[in-house]
Formats: sequence, C-alpha cells, structure tokens
Amino acid sequence: MDEQKKYNPKYSREEEPWDDGSWQTGSTRPPKDRGGILALMLILIIFLCGIITVLGILNVKLFNQLQVKQEASASISFTPEETEPMMISAEEATQPPSRNSGDGVSLFLQESPQSVDNVPQEQGLSLQEIYETNIPSVVSISCQTQGGSSTGTGVVLSEKGYIVTNAHVVDNALSVSVQLTDERVFEASLVGADEISDLAVLRIGADDLTPALFGDSNVLRVGDSVTAIGDPLGTEFRGSFTDGIISAINRDVAIDGRTMSLIQTNAALNSGNSGGPLINCYGQVIGITTMKIGVFANKTGVEGLGFAIPSATVKDIVDQLITQGYVSGRPTLGMTGESLSTFYQYYYRLPAGLYITEVESGSYAAYYGIEPGDILLAIDDQRITDMDGLNTALYNHQVGDVVTVLIYRGGQQYSVELTLMENKK
Repeated sequence: MDEQKKYNPKYSREEEPWDDGSWQTGSTRPPKDRGGILALMLILIIFLCGIITVLGILNVKLFNQLQVKQEASASISFTPEETEPMMISAEEATQPPSRNSGDGVSLFLQESPQSVDNVPQEQGLSLQEIYETNIPSVVSISCQTQGGSSTGTGVVLSEKGYIVTNAHVVDNALSVSVQLTDERVFEASLVGADEISDLAVLRIGADDLTPALFGDSNVLRVGDSVTAIGDPLGTEFRGSFTDGIISAINRDVAIDGRTMSLIQTNAALNSGNSGGPLINCYGQVIGITTMKIGVFANKTGVEGLGFAIPSATVKDIVDQLITQGYVSGRPTLGMTGESLSTFYQYYYRLPAGLYITEVESGSYAAYYGIEPGDILLAIDDQRITDMDGLNTALYNHQVGDVVTVLIYRGGQQYSVELTLMENKK
C-alpha cells in the first residue's frame, strides 16, 4: 500500500511537488473572482431601465398632445350664416375669407358661386349640353351567346329603329336586346354586319327614337375636344360620360391581320363602350368607339389610348348595310365553320383546323364538292383553325382571286383551287 502524501509547509502551493490542484472532494484552488461581471450586468440593467422610463414619459406627453388636438378638432363647428344659397360675383369669390374674432375656433365657409357651364372650345356647347343632347340617342346592347352573354353600346341612326354598333358586339349572338334611355327594352334584328370595318346595323320595333347628329370626321384636328358616352364594364354603369381630346387622326392599327384607319383619343374607353359615340364639341357624333388598345396589347391594358371609327367610314359602311345588307367587294369562300377543340382532336384523331358547318349553295366550294363535316386545314399554305384565321387569310385578297385550299376528309387530305366570290351576307 502506497504511503499517503504529506504536506510540507515550506513549499508554496505552486512549488509543492506533489500538489496536483485537487483534493478528494474537489479543487484545492480558491474560487475565481466574478465581481466585475456582476457589476457590468448591474450597470446594463440600470441603463435599460432608464431608457424604458424615458420612453414612457415621452409616450405620456404624446398622448396628452393628441388628446388636446382631438378636443380642439371637436370644437370646430360649421356655421353658415344663411340657410339658403346666396348669389355672389366672381370678384367676391376671389376675395380672401374674413377672419372670426374671439377665443373660440370656428371654420368659416365662404359662399361659392353656382356651377357654370364648361365650354371646351369657342362657339362649342358646354359638356352638360353635349350630354343632354346625345344621351337620348345612346342605347345599351345585351347579347346572348352560346358561351354566355356580352354587352355593348349603340347609337340611334333614325327614328324608325335603326341603330349602329360594333360588329364584334353582336358577333355570334343568338339574341340581341336593346335598352333605351327611357328604360324601354326591345328585341333587335341584325340588318347587316361587316367584320372588316367592325360595324353592324340593328333594327328594333320602334318609330319614335331620337337619332344622333353626325358630323364630318374629315375636318378633325389633333387637340380638338371630344367626349364619349357608353356602358363601361356593362349596363351597371350605363350612360357614363367621359371627355378628352383627339390624340391622332388616321391612325393605322393592325387587328387580326387587317389594318384599320382610326381616330385616337385619350377619352376613357373601357370594355362595354364599344359601339358608342365619340362626340365633338358641337354635339356631333364624329366616330363610333371600337376598342381600347390595352385589350389587344396586353392583359393589364394602358391608359389614354382609345380608338374610334371615323364618321366618314361609318356613313359608307352603314349606308350599304341598310340598303343591301352587306358591303360590296368583301371576298368569301362561301363557307363557315367553328374551331375544333383539343378534346375532339385527340378523341377522334382529327387534325387542327376549321370544322365546316355550312357551305353556301352556288359557291365554288359547293361546286367542287366541299360539304359540312369537312375540315379546312389551310389557305395558300396558311394554317386555318378558326373563323378569325379564315377572315384574316382573305383580307389581302379581292373578289375573283383564286386561292388553294387544303381539305381533310375521312383520313385523307385534298387540295382544291377555289375562286373567291363576293360576300353578300
């Protein structure tokens, strides 16, 4: 058994050869001094308490100031001197208001002049007069289609029930109804439509309408004041009145492969305004609103870029639609159809194309044996999948031109040359 180590007092703790710093129950060294750390923590706590106290005092002061302001606001009273409006001159209206004396705080309401007419141009009508003159001639149009419903605006052409609107407003409509400003509603029949100019003429069973006055769009200048009336976003906002200027004239805009020469305006136009009037400062309709550029440019749309069909173009198209039901010189293949859905293409293993639903008797298409159920694939190597594509392919052709069409039937493709005829529908 080892001998127990003995302590020699002549050695210090550091010099004792056998002292390894521990003794059975623990360390033989004295505990470390942590007084500095405790002092630092105490100072930090005192500092934080001071900040909290200062913030509390500031919060109380701000609350008191807010209370004072609220009490002062509550003491303001509206004290017009007379209960009935008093006519004053424009010079009096420009004088500074008199100050109330006394310790009390009171808001003084100065008498204001009555509303005056806003005349946009010399010798023109006021905005109020333009609206009152034209609103009886503006109608709301509602259409029922296979896919649901659509709305637009129209302008009365004659007291015997003729109305002009956009062709795209009544496109593929199963039924069309027209609501007048006096709340009467009529079922409308389609007199004629022209997709190239985007104009259509309707007729309702009424003979007491108020026709609009049309002006000559050829004399317009950039900067002329104009207004528009229509049903933006539907009949909920029917009869909305907006104003602006002519931003450009003879603006060429490409839509679905065709180019339209339009009037550009910054008057607010939105979906539902289509077919409504663009009016000059004399109360004359100088255009039929057709679109807002944002609808075709991007999903979000842009502001201040609206377009209207010039009244000179409207007259030419409308006169032909009323007298003969169509516009002379428009080419057609003599067939109509509808696009094939992706489901039908995969389910019946059919190619993408225009499914022909009707072939006009007497047309070259009927003569060469094209019939409903066939699928039109292409015209002159231009793929066709819907009626818009078909119309686009024909816009650059004239009546009498010969085109090559590709037809699909029973798993086979056939190429046929057809002569374009005049569209009289």
